[in-house]
Amino acid sequence: MIKNILFIFIVLNGTFLKAQKFNPLMVKDSIAQKQWVDSLLNNMTVDEKIGQLLMVQAYSNKDENHTSFIENLIEKYHIGGLVFMQGTPEKQAQLNNKYQSISKIPLLIGITAEWGLEMRLKNTYRFPWNMTLGAIRDNKLIEEFGTQLGKQCKRLGIHINFAPVVDINTNPDNPIIGNRSFGENRNNVTEKAYAFIKGLQSENVLACAKHFPGHGDTNVDSHKALPVLDFDRDRLDSIELYPYKPLIEKGLSSIMVAHLSVKTLEPNEELPTSLSYKVVTGLLKDKLNFNGLIITDALNMKGASDFVKPGEIELLAMLAGNDILLVPEDVPAAILYINNALQEKIISEERLNYSVRKILNAKYWAGLSKFKLVELNNLEKDLNSIENELLYRKLIENSITLLKNESLVVPIQNLDKKKIAYVKLGDAENNNFIKTLKNYAAIDVVSSENLDELIEKLKPYNLVIVGYHKSDVGFRDRHNFKDSELVWLQEIARTNTIILDVFANPYSLLQLKTFENINGLLLSYQNSILSQDISAQILFGAIETKGKLPVSIKNIFSVGYGLQTTSLKRLAYSIPEEVGLSSQKLKRIDSLAKVVIRKKMTPGMQILVARKGKVVYNKSFGFHTYKQKEPVKNSDVYDIASVTKIVASLPLIMELEEKGVLSLESTLGSLLPKFKNTNKDTLTVKEVLSHYARLKSWIPFYKFTLDSITHKPSKEFYRERKSNNFNIKVADKLFLRRDYPLIMMDSIIKAEQRTKKGYKYSDLSFYIFKEYIENYYKKNLNELTQQHFFKEIGANKTTYLPLNKFSKNSIVPTEKDDYFRNQLIQGYVHDMGAAMQGGIGGHAGLFSNANDISKMMQLYLQKGFYGGRQYFQPKTINKFNHRYYANNGVRRGVGFDKPQLKAKEKSTCGCVSDESFGHSGFTGTYAWVDPETEIIYVFLSNRVFPTMNNRGLVKNNIRIEIQQLIQDAITD
Repeated sequence: MIKNILFIFIVLNGTFLKAQKFNPLMVKDSIAQKQWVDSLLNNMTVDEKIGQLLMVQAYSNKDENHTSFIENLIEKYHIGGLVFMQGTPEKQAQLNNKYQSISKIPLLIGITAEWGLEMRLKNTYRFPWNMTLGAIRDNKLIEEFGTQLGKQCKRLGIHINFAPVVDINTNPDNPIIGNRSFGENRNNVTEKAYAFIKGLQSENVLACAKHFPGHGDTNVDSHKALPVLDFDRDRLDSIELYPYKPLIEKGLSSIMVAHLSVKTLEPNEELPTSLSYKVVTGLLKDKLNFNGLIITDALNMKGASDFVKPGEIELLAMLAGNDILLVPEDVPAAILYINNALQEKIISEERLNYSVRKILNAKYWAGLSKFKLVELNNLEKDLNSIENELLYRKLIENSITLLKNESLVVPIQNLDKKKIAYVKLGDAENNNFIKTLKNYAAIDVVSSENLDELIEKLKPYNLVIVGYHKSDVGFRDRHNFKDSELVWLQEIARTNTIILDVFANPYSLLQLKTFENINGLLLSYQNSILSQDISAQILFGAIETKGKLPVSIKNIFSVGYGLQTTSLKRLAYSIPEEVGLSSQKLKRIDSLAKVVIRKKMTPGMQILVARKGKVVYNKSFGFHTYKQKEPVKNSDVYDIASVTKIVASLPLIMELEEKGVLSLESTLGSLLPKFKNTNKDTLTVKEVLSHYARLKSWIPFYKFTLDSITHKPSKEFYRERKSNNFNIKVADKLFLRRDYPLIMMDSIIKAEQRTKKGYKYSDLSFYIFKEYIENYYKKNLNELTQQHFFKEIGANKTTYLPLNKFSKNSIVPTEKDDYFRNQLIQGYVHDMGAAMQGGIGGHAGLFSNANDISKMMQLYLQKGFYGGRQYFQPKTINKFNHRYYANNGVRRGVGFDKPQLKAKEKSTCGCVSDESFGHSGFTGTYAWVDPETEIIYVFLSNRVFPTMNNRGLVKNNIRIEIQQLIQDAITD
């Protein structure tokens, strides 16, 4: 058979020089290019020319024997290129430099990096599969991906990337393409491929479209055998071959020819397309007018190597019209056979020169005329830059596809009415998905070994999120549901409102017999950490859905289908660079936090930074106490002290003002009759909340209840056990007499006013407004804040009386109280007055974590809007965030603290805008928002541990020092 094929090639060999319309390998300065190419070609021996055709696979994870083997091929056989396989970037760069330094002509270095260098190299970045990218509507993002990958290739000394795959995957059972394809729609595949090629080649890295003439509808892996495509020419032109013509016309630089049996194109069914003159020259060169590099698929693959022996296969590939013979099994044999063919006039030197010239043109195009060794310093850092994650996030955000949204279950709204469970299906990890879901709401993970038991456990819930998680380590991995999982899924869906989130190949959905009872269906494609993170954010409306199906799912969901949602403007979670902050500069916060803990200014802390609607820094440091037994976690809650004022009381006051129940000019006497005809009768809401009402700063109510001799709680006022008369729990085994809050309010009413006008911070105003608010609604602040704000915005870690809701070890203790309660204060409010109000104070008493506080601050930043609801009108926010008494030296707004008017005040770092506002708290807390920079900063600590005399945090202005570091991290 080989003789017959060679005879055919002898007859046809003279047609290879047919002129073509466009040469993608030519540069603008074609004269200089020609001079360089000619200078090399004219001085090469025949063996050197043959060597240029050969691209050998090289490894950077093998021993010295392999290195010596490659060196021998370069020095003795003059091979023209290397395709690097598995290894590490550092070792590859070292070997690259070594091999290039001994090669007479610069080597063309290739790699297969379809979804990033990670496809071959450890310690490099992995981007999404093409199937995932096929779901993206904006092809500019695909171009951006190509550009980024081009930069990485160039940094590593790679000149050609054997990508993209342009196969149209019309066969869901395709064993080798699948996730490597952009999908089943020919236009989408072509457009995505062009965008990728454009980006990659913009960095002077050759792109290589594959696998010509089309591997998308095969059920055999050509690495193992020869796949057969039994289609007529119309079908091939309309599907398999469709992408190539437009890509060739737009400047595609190289094409890889697959090992396929396509009888319509090559009558000899045993002859692989890669060795077929009719396919390579007749179709690709002549009919499609391709003048770029033509490269065989690896010649050691069984789809080709089973046909003829080494040496013969390389000769046949060359005679077919290929330029580069990829991964020859036997280089000496290949050179021998080609040399013999030249001598026997089976092939001419002119034909050899034709391919060598194309290869040299490609090397010039890729910059090898000015070859430089790969710089080894900072290589891994450069390849793993923050730009990778920024791009990955954009790609995933734009790919995730909403397929079903019955009753608009996505995004999840009305959190106050939701009780949500999560059930896992699949065998891959799901930790980040659960973690991110819990940033938004209380999520219970429900599981069982028994379906009936699981269904019973799910009865209390009105929404179930089912996550189907399958490993995406290997592109060949099957993502099939188990039969038992299909049964469980349908039964869960039948008995519950569910959202199914699929972290797997879209073809996994083909197994579902019906989607009837599935209310929401989200396709997240891959189970990476970031895919889980972003998908959870999409479910809660922080990010919109934008993706479209790259393949069809039965006759139910057509290719290109995808529902789009709108953002609810909940906080999202990302990285600093996405919002114009520097990760490196924010690390200074870490350093300062460690100093603070080392110097025992506080045992631990939570610090959060958000900007432009995205939390980009949320870290916990240290421990609950100096015993260092319980590390601080982001989910732990702190006593936020006076930050309670702007998180609990003030929003309720603003709500009442907006409803017209009160105004800023309302007087205390008009709001609370008991203040009528007192020295506080005519004080206005505006004066009181601006701390301009001449109120005392505080009244030490607890001191009046201590025994004058023992200085312990007096039995007149306290009992160790609860009773009808002593029912206000102040701390463990300490119950205050039930009438004492009335005595406290009476003391406030009768308290003398300060004689001097001007600014004086006072807690008393929020004692007063607590009474007013609770009287108006006939409910306490704990109930009101939950009902009006916290439940609906998803602040499920924010509450008064935290021991009623959380385990004690998740509540950070404040002080070892030796002056009033005489115990470690943990789970009870530190503020003595709030404690005497049963832990529910207008001025103090809330416990929360940084994440929850940021939600309330984001609500303020967004002018009253959060989670799909307008809580306040923008004018209301503006009204309360205004200094009415600035001319009198009062820096504060109505309830809100604001930047200092006098340098000595130190309410902020002095580096934030005048529009910014927030509050600090005695226990070492701070929350601040700046509308100008859109930055939210939350700091929570228990600096009062072991006692409130621990003032290092205050004296060293740590909270505002960190605020300065945040400002310094702004990059835009």
